[in-house]
Amino acid sequence: MIYLLLSITASTLIFIIFKLLDKFKINTLQAIVVNYFTACLFGVLSYDKPLNVGEILESKWLLGAIVLAFLFIAVFNVMAITAQRNGISVVSVASKMSVIIPVVFGIYAYNEGVGAQKIIGIILALIAVYLTSVRPKTTSNLAKGLLFPILLFFGSGIIDTSIKYIETTYISENGIPIFSATIFAFAFIIGSSILIYRSFKKSRNIPFKTIIAGSALGIVNYYSMCYLLKALNHESLESSTLFTVNNVAIVMISTLLGLLAFKESISKTNWFGILLAIVSIVLVTLS
Repeated sequence: MIYLLLSITASTLIFIIFKLLDKFKINTLQAIVVNYFTACLFGVLSYDKPLNVGEILESKWLLGAIVLAFLFIAVFNVMAITAQRNGISVVSVASKMSVIIPVVFGIYAYNEGVGAQKIIGIILALIAVYLTSVRPKTTSNLAKGLLFPILLFFGSGIIDTSIKYIETTYISENGIPIFSATIFAFAFIIGSSILIYRSFKKSRNIPFKTIIAGSALGIVNYYSMCYLLKALNHESLESSTLFTVNNVAIVMISTLLGLLAFKESISKTNWFGILLAIVSIVLVTLS
């Protein structure tokens, strides 16, 4: 349970840093690339064995790490396009409701328990995510321009499901740091390639404040993934329960932080969503 709480905390800190990137006018893609380098570095430093590149290249999870790296970059870009074309509320709904994909996979692939209480909790969680994400004075909806919201929905769900599958099938607990580092390393290479390509069209330097922000983002990004993998590796919680509690808690806490720290407005609908989120977490956890 402690790993789940730490993962939720780190993931929520990612939300805060992204808000601060916008506030201080920091280039998001540049910060993301620095973040991947920092996250990779922390993964290598956290590995308790001598770094063996040959062993990594021969590992059974290498292909999965490369695919996940591409997914990280691709889903980030889809998220940006969705925000521009459909609005922030649609981004939140599409990405967080994707929790249903790893939940269903966990129940189907690993024969995890699926009693009436858990089903009710999961349904309430999906409703809670939607109600908490809806923002006042917004006319955006999922029926308008469905392509990118659908891609975001499936992309986010596939990432969570892939992490669970690879962790269960190929990774020991002491292999989590180097697996995470490898994903971030390939994501850094891909992101750097994009920046280099763009620099041919328009030369851009990376300001010092971007390096600082990207490094902070990389630290919490690494630990959010590391603790999520450790939580999945623990036998006390089924993955369907863990993903439900993780996603709903992040949405709930992020919404409250938006209200308290960033003075965002929260409607009665959002408050009702937060209440449902708490109920769903209790139901799923105790099921």
